[in-house]
Amino acid sequence: MTGAPPLCLTVAGSDSGGGAGIQADLKTMLALGVHGMSVLTAVTAQNSLGVTGVWELPAEAVRAQYRAVVDDIGVRAVKTGMLSSAALVETVAELLAGTDAPAVVDPVGVSKHGDALLAASALDAVRGELLPRATVATPNLDEVAQLTGVVVESEDDMRRAADAILGHGPRWALIKGGHLAVHGDEAVDLLTDGAEELWLRAPRRDNRHTHGTGCTLASAIAAGLARGLTVPEAATAAKDYVTGAIAAGFALGGGIGPVDHAWRWR
Repeated sequence: MTGAPPLCLTVAGSDSGGGAGIQADLKTMLALGVHGMSVLTAVTAQNSLGVTGVWELPAEAVRAQYRAVVDDIGVRAVKTGMLSSAALVETVAELLAGTDAPAVVDPVGVSKHGDALLAASALDAVRGELLPRATVATPNLDEVAQLTGVVVESEDDMRRAADAILGHGPRWALIKGGHLAVHGDEAVDLLTDGAEELWLRAPRRDNRHTHGTGCTLASAIAAGLARGLTVPEAATAAKDYVTGAIAAGFALGGGIGPVDHAWRWR
């Protein structure tokens, strides 16, 4: 009998449609060979058309879930997603500070459909409490603007964005340039720690069904770190996995469908 696979924990909200959030995180972790565990921060009512309701869990419920998992089972990497209030951001930042494992922080600000998932009052807590705990922070261009004020319209802007994010304390910043209009046929991300710089490039897939892309990428990086990869190795492998998942994204309901987390099995 073999031992348990590497242990990976997601701290995020639930997506009832199954394309993003906790559901996407656990599917990604399974697909990449790690045991996924979860701390639920919020319940959302959402589908392919958007988010129709959000119910945040109390900070004590988040803390109790986290301690139950980490104190008994342990963890090799943690990924954080939707933390919709300052209280939850501060709680999770405190928990990460006491955990000896790399943390991938996806500073979720808005959903794929444009629904706000982070209170404006929580931004200071993300900048001052959460980002300093991150091994890797993975903002998209909207979240970069929200957190730093840097508007990205070119690759040079991506460097400025990374410097601005790194200024808040994460060891690495992964600036996701998938929405960058200047690269019509290419999806470009920038990973840097301020010294080393790695450009991750992939062909842009002509597929509107991309719900859950950000959650999936951050979880894939965390899965790689749980398996002992370096940050550049984990990010490169995660980019490859997400590129395939986007290419295989499928229609679901009447709106934007999800990426296919099981694309390598099909």
